[in-house]
Amino acid sequence: MGERMAKIPDSGLVIVDTTLRDGEQTAGVAFSNKEKIRIAEMLDDLGVHQIEAGIPVMGGYESDTISAICKLGLKASIMGWSRALIRDVDASLACGCDAVSVSISVSDIHLKYKLKTSRAAVLEMMAKAVGHAKKHVDYISVNAEDSSRSEMDFLTEFAREAKRAGADRICYCDTVGILDPFAAYEQVKSLREGTGIEVEMHTHNDFGMATANTLAGVRAGARFVGVTVNGLGERAGNAALEEVVMALKHLRKVDTGIKTEKFVEVSEYVSRAAGRLLPSWKAIVGSHMFAHESGVHADGALKNPVTYEVFEPREVGLQRQIIIGKHSGTASLKGKFREYGIELSDEQAGKILKHVRSLAIDMKRSLFDKELIYIYEDLIHRKNEK
Repeated sequence: MGERMAKIPDSGLVIVDTTLRDGEQTAGVAFSNKEKIRIAEMLDDLGVHQIEAGIPVMGGYESDTISAICKLGLKASIMGWSRALIRDVDASLACGCDAVSVSISVSDIHLKYKLKTSRAAVLEMMAKAVGHAKKHVDYISVNAEDSSRSEMDFLTEFAREAKRAGADRICYCDTVGILDPFAAYEQVKSLREGTGIEVEMHTHNDFGMATANTLAGVRAGARFVGVTVNGLGERAGNAALEEVVMALKHLRKVDTGIKTEKFVEVSEYVSRAAGRLLPSWKAIVGSHMFAHESGVHADGALKNPVTYEVFEPREVGLQRQIIIGKHSGTASLKGKFREYGIELSDEQAGKILKHVRSLAIDMKRSLFDKELIYIYEDLIHRKNEK
């Protein structure tokens, strides 16, 4: 038993957020120390079970910030990322992390071109690092980098050796995002059945399937899911925290205990800190997630939101919006003007709608509230005054 007890739930799905490590590895992203601490606090408040706080062996500001996060007294487990090297593990221990991840490549591609070593050497390095860490911490994850391009027999052997050395879980890493959900399911199922070790699903979004692959891994028996806020990460990013949690909740009926109503607040903060725009069309947290313009859709949403919304906006911290533009109908227009305290007749709505569509086409966008009021004043209000 190690000296530091990790705060990992014994049952149920475990959300492992790596925004502060893999997310920050996004090209051009660098969080300030205060931002890293604030993000850690926000993730803990959300109910994230484990936070991968960074790479302690980098030293300097990075290790200082990780140490500060470890001293916050958060409910979440704090994990330090390390290569399969004793000095990396010691750096995580020095910061006060209650969990350590030991990472090393397992694909022949990486072994040949990156590490320039053999499978036997990889097994030995990993086992030594895990054995050393196990003397000091209670929880160890072994990251099998480039799992999805590794040979399955070797990956299974690697996982068994990790378990023998004292690892608590293996992190199946789709490092270059080449999985599809069918392959993800088969490989994770094989890994679970062949080793009995707990599995974390860590996916990348190069082919736009990170969330789907994560869910497939969970279906196959992975109990841990690695995510980042907004899917921040190298190249096309990682599986997004908000997408995975909401998909699990609504599509698989699995409640992870995450406070989803805080998603937009956290997403917007991380977006600003990373200097990365949060697209209006972003799944779950984008500002247009509950924006309706099409006449048929908006009419349905006004009558009963369930017609075109699969969950309520407030569940993630958003609000419903009726957008008026080229595709709007009279029902939307009348509903919008009720927000201004104006009740339009069918005739008035039809007359205004003509001008709305014409202006929206000319300007190639939907119209602002003030523009709608100007049209109303020009066509209806001033005419009534005369």
